[in-house]
Amino acid sequence: MTLREQIRRGVDARELLWNLILRELRTKYRKSFLGWFWSLLNPLATVAIYSVVFGKLFDATAPQGVKSGITTYAVYLMCAILPWNFFGLVTNLGMNALLGNASLVKKVAFQRQTLVLAQVIFSLVQFAIEIALLFVVVSALGSPAWKHLYQLPILMMLFALFAGGIGFALSVMYVYFRDLGYLWQIVLQVWFFATPIIYSPDLISGRVPSWVEKLSELNPIYHFTDGFRTVLYDGISVSPMLFLQLATSAAISTALGLYVFRRMSRRLAEEL
Repeated sequence: MTLREQIRRGVDARELLWNLILRELRTKYRKSFLGWFWSLLNPLATVAIYSVVFGKLFDATAPQGVKSGITTYAVYLMCAILPWNFFGLVTNLGMNALLGNASLVKKVAFQRQTLVLAQVIFSLVQFAIEIALLFVVVSALGSPAWKHLYQLPILMMLFALFAGGIGFALSVMYVYFRDLGYLWQIVLQVWFFATPIIYSPDLISGRVPSWVEKLSELNPIYHFTDGFRTVLYDGISVSPMLFLQLATSAAISTALGLYVFRRMSRRLAEEL
């Protein structure tokens, strides 16, 4: 392929990416009475359920915010559930990106990664709206999160790269292994409860074998949710070490995801 052809395909991919994102934004809640408000109602309903079950029935409490002084369990949940929902949305939409556009993949020559990337950006837009509203809530409750507001976009971009890398791998693997859709839902359920989202990390300290605690420290989702809680709930700055750890996770996930996508995408048209 000549340089001119590469440039042309790059420009075409950019235009296709933009059109795909617009399509998702326009059709997400089309003909829905509440529209985009559903993107807020879903996590709010989840928080309400967990707050009643764990906060009321099991007397779960939230740790006091370091500088915010917040002790509201529902807010503590929101700071982690919103990132988790974003991760689940990216991976599920990414996994169906190729199969859902099978006719386009078989008939048009373009960079197929664009289909997954469009879902990542679409999910990121929705995630940004949710985080912005949560920022208003924690600020009203006394969190000095505004002092570290600049860190939120960095956390969101790193998390998008991490989730997108998994989405790239899932999208092409799902074409060959249709059972992956069911298996991934099980993985998400186990991963959710293995991550300190509805409970604080201190809760399992000393209550589980030491190897389980060490294994939980390798959970990248735990560190991403911890970053959001640090800024929003605690109202303090994310440490450079944590940012380095998150950037490493994002880079590894993206690199591996694109590698798997390139290796397995050679026979996509035939499999679809």
